[in-house]
Amino acid sequence: MNQAAAETPPQPHRRRRLLAAASFVVLAASVGLASFSPALGRTDAAPRSVATRGPLSGDEQNNIAVFKAASPSVVNITALTVERDFFSLNVQQVPRGTGTGFVWDERGHIVTNFHVIQGASAARVTLADQTSYRAELVGAFPDRDLAVLRIEAPKARMTALPIGTSRDLQVGQRVFALGNPFGLDQTLTTGIVSALGREIESATRRMIRGVIQTDAAINPGNSGGPLLDSAGRLVGVTTAIYSPSGASSGIGFAIPVDEVNRIVPRLIRDGRMVRPALGISGGPPALTRSLDLPTGVALVGVTAGGPAQRAGLSPFRRGRDGRVVQGDVITAVNEEAVTDLDDLLNVLERFQPGDKVTLSVWRAGQARKQTVTLGEASD
Repeated sequence: MNQAAAETPPQPHRRRRLLAAASFVVLAASVGLASFSPALGRTDAAPRSVATRGPLSGDEQNNIAVFKAASPSVVNITALTVERDFFSLNVQQVPRGTGTGFVWDERGHIVTNFHVIQGASAARVTLADQTSYRAELVGAFPDRDLAVLRIEAPKARMTALPIGTSRDLQVGQRVFALGNPFGLDQTLTTGIVSALGREIESATRRMIRGVIQTDAAINPGNSGGPLLDSAGRLVGVTTAIYSPSGASSGIGFAIPVDEVNRIVPRLIRDGRMVRPALGISGGPPALTRSLDLPTGVALVGVTAGGPAQRAGLSPFRRGRDGRVVQGDVITAVNEEAVTDLDDLLNVLERFQPGDKVTLSVWRAGQARKQTVTLGEASD
């Protein structure tokens, strides 16, 4: 549109329509103001009386009691990373994400998920009373998505959660999740144990087994928070959700407390998860199927001088004529069946270097028992 066309005055009939429309708007506005003008002199403007109600239900009272007892133990964790300012070139620490943790003991140990602090250069822990402390990393076990931090805080502020057990959990049992979803601290959600024995993948691509599934709402920021039973005891650590949208869809997962209670003390003591080792390499399930072997771990390598070799275990290998020389297949540890290498590693993690275990071993159609003294993994 050129300037001349833009400045052409409206035609008379168009001007009349505009004036009529403007008059209608003014009239409507004046009618509206008149209709909603305050009425003066009324005497019935007192607040309404409060309706009485009976006592809170037993479930409500229990929810309140669980929250009041557990909330002082729940903390907010801010993971920090180092960045250089584009203009000043100054190096500074900036937040890279937040999560949840909880007080493990009065010495200042805080338990959270490994993925909450993964890639961070530092972290800060904010307690329920809003006091904040710089945290140091004590140890982490990425295979189980667990990490332990430590803060220098007064013992009086370190309220540890009571520990329960996940061994006797039942589907349908009520559970409570506490955390800081989307940065909203001290949030309580309730639900039930939806399923047991689930499997999820850790940051190292190892499978975490025996995981608790719950429909208690878990959202980003809840990671690392406690999952409690109706007695307020810790039964799991919330770690992941299944959600196409990224928000809660009623399918959340928690690492069972029996795993947590086994791993955390070792992280505090050693600074890492010192894993026992057999000194073996296991073949893939495809090898077991192709050679029509029993279910278990077919050995394809044995470390020289390692525990397995000292116990007389041998791997499958090629002979000079190209044929497969039969090796050993580990089918069970202390009578507990193992189906693949990941299963074997999960069972061995319950032990410590120097412990003796009894392996069920198969070779060329013959089954035997073999006692092995576990070594220490080098990784």
